[in-house]
Amino acid sequence: MVDIKTYQKTLNVWGEQAQYDQMIEECAELITALKHYQRGRIGKEALISELADVTLMVGQLTWMFGETEVEQAVEEKLQKLHQLLEKDQRS
Repeated sequence: MVDIKTYQKTLNVWGEQAQYDQMIEECAELITALKHYQRGRIGKEALISELADVTLMVGQLTWMFGETEVEQAVEEKLQKLHQLLEKDQRS
């Protein structure tokens, strides 16, 4: 997908704070796109485009904060999800 050199160049050109701001903007655009998609105002392609923007920013911030730490947090979240799913199936 995106290589580390691209992430580093992005950070060098625009800086850390700009990357945080960009993530906020991309998430807001995805939220809006999801609402528009639900209402039939945009198509799947537009939604996927916004999702791609957020995915790129997730990659950037994951690299910035540390892939190992993020992967560990994701694993912990997945374990909680599995526990919830097991509990729900027993009900």
